Amino acid sequence: MSEIVSLKDPTRPLDQRGRVIHDLRISVMDRCNFRCPYCMPKDAFGEGYRFLSSAERLSFAEITRLAGLFVAIGVRKLRLTGGEPLLRAGLPELIGDLAALPGIEDVALTTNGVLLPRHAADLKAQGLDRVTVSLDSLDPEVFRQMSGGFGSPAEVLAGIDAALAAGLGPIKVNCVVQRGVNDHTVLDLIEHFRGTPVVVRLIEYMDVGNRNHWDRQRVVTARELRDEIHARWPLVAVKPAYLGEVADRYAYADGRGELGFITSVSQPFCGACSRARLSSEGVLYTCLFASHGVDLRAPMRAGASNDEMLERIRGTWLARNDRYSEIRADQPIPAERKIEMYYIGG
Repeated sequence: MSEIVSLKDPTRPLDQRGRVIHDLRISVMDRCNFRCPYCMPKDAFGEGYRFLSSAERLSFAEITRLAGLFVAIGVRKLRLTGGEPLLRAGLPELIGDLAALPGIEDVALTTNGVLLPRHAADLKAQGLDRVTVSLDSLDPEVFRQMSGGFGSPAEVLAGIDAALAAGLGPIKVNCVVQRGVNDHTVLDLIEHFRGTPVVVRLIEYMDVGNRNHWDRQRVVTARELRDEIHARWPLVAVKPAYLGEVADRYAYADGRGELGFITSVSQPFCGACSRARLSSEGVLYTCLFASHGVDLRAPMRAGASNDEMLERIRGTWLARNDRYSEIRADQPIPAERKIEMYYIGG
């Protein structure tokens, strides 16, 4: 059972909208072996693009230290992201250190899946609880269009099988749906995983970062998707598993599993957001759509004590007032440089 913390607990700060911190997403690698146009388009991230050097990225010891400080103010769930996190050498070692932190209830990983056959068993042995795999289509041509020409559905499916065999469940498959790109392949994707332990989550195409040429006309709303799926396989709403759960959950009426819808564009869920994000070079962001963050690496490497670092983290959360998706839903948002998704994960 999850620990119940009083909202009056002075060790667990509330942001400006009364939200606690519960989840920390940690980017361990800014590089990726895919070039998905909605995240890391290859025309912007080609061979000449300068990624972080190993010295610029947080070390495993630094990540573990910071994660422990986040636990002190309420974080109970950790998710490792990228870029592609499995490109980070020795990642299972970090998983082991994070899983051992007192107070951590869940350690998860988001990946494109192609490296899971090599690493799944070791990740599980070191304490990883579960994985989320990105898979936008089972159609090989559509997949290659959405991955920037890298990988294949077969490789991702092999990774999912390896994760299942290793016991890294429940496994979730994230699919970003874009009108005119992969929306016609959604039903095939869902049918493939119906009746399995894998939960497909359909994500509305979001305006993350500055380089994905986002167009609202390409957004397929969750309602449209739900209606289409319900007409084929009747759905029944499922109550959220916890406050602030990202996906709207539905079960198949015939009992053959579950799927979810992430509605950041059509039905924003900022009001219950309890997530913070840490970039691979140690910048703390309090929103996926943030335009700036708070540097934790510099003071840490300059010798700041745990108390000093904790106060910096706590103060950042106390000042948090983000609700980008709610504002976007009500009015046009002036163009402003936003942090790229590959840099802080999804």
